[in-house]
Parts: sequence; C-alpha cells; structure tokens
Amino acid sequence: MQNKRIITSQKSIKAAITTLFIVLMMPSIPLHSAPVNWKQEVMFNFDKSASLPAGFKIETTGHTRHNARWQVVADAEAPSKPNVLGITEIKSPSGYQFNLCWTDRVQFKNGTIEVKVRANSGRIDEGGGPMWRVKDRNNYYVARLNPLEDNFRIYYVKNGRRSMIASASVNGIKKGQWFTIKVAVQGDKITGWVNAVKLIETKDSTIQDQGGIGLWSKADAASSFDDLAIEIDN
Repeated sequence: MQNKRIITSQKSIKAAITTLFIVLMMPSIPLHSAPVNWKQEVMFNFDKSASLPAGFKIETTGHTRHNARWQVVADAEAPSKPNVLGITEIKSPSGYQFNLCWTDRVQFKNGTIEVKVRANSGRIDEGGGPMWRVKDRNNYYVARLNPLEDNFRIYYVKNGRRSMIASASVNGIKKGQWFTIKVAVQGDKITGWVNAVKLIETKDSTIQDQGGIGLWSKADAASSFDDLAIEIDN
C-alpha cells in the first residue's frame, strides 16, 4: 500500500506540473494571431552637419561632363532651421539631364515619402521632388513638381529612359515658394499629394523590388530641399 501511495502521489505531481506548464505557455502560442505590422521612420532635416548625410551620393542620369553640386547650406527661410540641402551649381545643363542625390542605406519598397521643396532658379526647368525604389542612377521612380509648367508628375526611369505614369495640374506655386510633396506607395499603387491635396492616384509595376531613396531635379533646376521624411512599411 505504501508503494502504491507513492506512485499515485508521483503521478499527481507530474499531472499538476504538466497542467501548470501548459497554462504558462498558452499566452505565447496565439492560435489565430494577426500578422505583426511594423514601421520604420527616417528623417533628414540636414541640420546635423555641413556636409551631405552619410551614405548620400551625387550622380546624374543622362550625358553630362559634370554632376550638379549639392550642398548643405544655411537658409534663413528653411522650414526647419538652420539648414537645407540645395543644388548650388549646375554646369553646362542639358534638357535631358537629371540631377540626383540619393542613398541606398535606406531601403524602401512600401510606405510614404514626404519632402519640402523650393524652386530657386531655372530657365529650362524648375522644381524637383523625391525618388524611391532607386536601383542605380538609371532605374528609379520620381515624383516632381515644376512651377514653370504648373504640373505635378510621377515617372519611372528605366535604363536611363524616363516615362510618365501620371500628371496633374498645379496652380499658384511659384519660384521661391516652399511646397510639400508626399507620395504613398503600396505594391503597384502610387498616390501623390502637393501641400496636403491629393492630386494623383495611379498604378505601375515597372520596379517592384525595394531600393534606395533620394532627391531629384531636371536640367538647370536649382532647388532646395528640407525635412525629407520616410516611413517604411513591412
């Protein structure tokens, strides 16, 4: 009888331990949990140093002997003082020259990109905007506003050739005025805003993978940029 009682006691203890283990483990084993969504936020206000942010490089799409000169400079009218990132010199500009300042250290596929832009000068073109899913200087998406043409457009550039995806008219934005471009990207869907007004909703699947982010202008468009904000979705 004594041995039987001992055996029964051991079984009871084992059963209790097993039950406790299951109860403790249950919260960590969701049977029908939703996927976990995360967002990464990156902000460049160009105020931390007098040089380009780490990892940014200056390049050109098109045929030219000179890259545009991009500099972090003090600006009393900067949206977030004291500095902006500006194109300060464009030597021998041509009508088919795209000026790029971009980085592959931020990898973007889906999410939002927002930047403040000011057209400073340009006779061929003015303005500019953000780039995303940048593979290299010849393959990327870009959204730009051109005050000379009173329009806001989204393009893709593939193998160095630019193709327009969508266009919208924009009135009242002139040289010397700050404006804000925002682009939201989810898969092949692209939505574009200017000064918080939605102007474009379109689709394109030319570049499907993630890539770098950056800033862009065309020809002799010398522009300033500030508060480049990127929100990356998984």
